[in-house]
Amino acid sequence: MLNMSVADCRKRLFSLIKTQAFFKGDFTLSSGKKSNYYLDARLVTLSAEGAFLCGKLMRELVADRKPTAIGGPTLGADPMVGAIGAVSFLEQQPVKTFIIRKEAKGHGKGRMVEGPELTPADRIIVIDDVATTGKAFIHSIEALAQDGLKPVACVCIIDRQDGAREAVAARGVELISIFTATEFLKD
Repeated sequence: MLNMSVADCRKRLFSLIKTQAFFKGDFTLSSGKKSNYYLDARLVTLSAEGAFLCGKLMRELVADRKPTAIGGPTLGADPMVGAIGAVSFLEQQPVKTFIIRKEAKGHGKGRMVEGPELTPADRIIVIDDVATTGKAFIHSIEALAQDGLKPVACVCIIDRQDGAREAVAARGVELISIFTATEFLKD
């Protein structure tokens, strides 16, 4: 599995999402918008194979940016952060990993960003599972900014193409996705 090509990883991840995490019906998204389909990526990212494939593909997507730290908002990023940390270690190119809380802890250091200490010298990538309006990415960018940090890119498994790319770009950060929702809507 470690030696799977990027194309094979992408094909397998697409198949897992399409068969296990793509649903048609009437749904209300976290943004409050209505949709006739739902992509529940956690059904895949919380599986061993799905987490591995996401970790491998996300690292590949940002390799040219030479990341030193990769993390994102809880809960969407949690399983992928662990996978990326493990994959980076196995590839002998370990990166720092972190999780961004929804709100600062009310005890201890009161941190929003959990994990090893990040510095302005770090090349930070923010990840999430599905991007719709970009709300979780914006929250992450703002949480990092409170510590004087700015990501070099944001990466998601699926861009629903509903404003996230533009919202993130308005903060001076590029959004990269493995897939777009359009790919799953084709029959």
